[in-house]
Amino acid sequence: MTAILALENCQLSDIATVSHNAIFSIPPTYQMANIQEGEQLTIEQLLHVLLIPSANDAAVVIAEHIAGSVENFAEMMNQKAREIGCENTHFVNPNGVHDPNHTTTTYDMALIGRYAMQNPTFRSIVSKTQYTLPATNKYDKEDRVFRTTNELLRENYSKSASNYYYEYCNGIKTGYTNAAQSCIVASAKKDDLEFIVSIMGATRNDDYLKSRELDCKNLFEYAFNTYQATTLVSENDVVTNISVAGATSETKSLDLYAKDSLYAIVDADSLGLETSPEIAIDPDLEAPFSEGETVGTVSYTIDGVRYETELLASHTVYRIDYIKILLYVLLAIFLLMVLTALKESRRKRKKKKKTSKHAYESRKKSSSKNSGRHSGGQYRYMQLNTYEE
Repeated sequence: MTAILALENCQLSDIATVSHNAIFSIPPTYQMANIQEGEQLTIEQLLHVLLIPSANDAAVVIAEHIAGSVENFAEMMNQKAREIGCENTHFVNPNGVHDPNHTTTTYDMALIGRYAMQNPTFRSIVSKTQYTLPATNKYDKEDRVFRTTNELLRENYSKSASNYYYEYCNGIKTGYTNAAQSCIVASAKKDDLEFIVSIMGATRNDDYLKSRELDCKNLFEYAFNTYQATTLVSENDVVTNISVAGATSETKSLDLYAKDSLYAIVDADSLGLETSPEIAIDPDLEAPFSEGETVGTVSYTIDGVRYETELLASHTVYRIDYIKILLYVLLAIFLLMVLTALKESRRKRKKKKKTSKHAYESRKKSSSKNSGRHSGGQYRYMQLNTYEE
């Protein structure tokens, strides 16, 4: 936790000055880095001696540099612990020197370890097996050479150490007090899997070997042999397609894609079994909205663990313009009425013309019929025309 706060509140090049309290507040049985009062060290140097040989004095230097006092720094530690999700942890100092009010659990320490390993600088330091502190303003030699206390990392260090070396181990941190006994938060990575083991209260087994390291190896082997990683959904994968209410016909059909990839650790025996996603669409979703907007979630529940990511819109969705449509409908009705009126008018004119022609022909026929009659009698006459040459 001290390293986390240093990395999040300082630059690695920041200079911290070693106080009298940082050296003389550490009980004589606790590990120290032989740093000197008034010595100036960078945060990067202090992190190395904090995390590799477990230097308690370096922790106090960092705490005082960041918060002004151990007490103030402990408050920052507790606040950060709550942010990470720890529910049973209470810090009173930055180094773990025994105090009855300084408490935690294996689960909380695993959470803190997982959080810390997301920082590349932290990850790099805790994987190292050795570090040399350079000469400084108060110490002109380079003989302060420190080796890691994590024997899971130390290959061929000694004959007994070969019992503890684990080739996949890449961190993290050991601890010991008389009350807590041997403790560790360890990590190991093999292929695309990484596990964290947290152990407290370890002693030695019947062969007088350290059970802390041996238990870590056994637990890591169990995890790697039992579990495998699987991809539930990949970033930008199309998860589903929906029809958006109130959208235009061109944009209503919408693909939804995953914002992030989701990976799960599953029992190897169940690897490949179909896992159905649970898709939740925003119940108030309606047009319009833009491409890339969050419109729902997709989740998977495996062995009681829920994996979830957001669903994003694949394109912009436009809303139907009902006023415009209404205007088009009214215009269509108007045009239809106009066409109907024109057709009716044309029909009437045609009928009138036909009626007039019929009346004319009737009169003509009647006139022709009466043209041979004279009021003086019933005879026909002819008019003779005389043509002269």
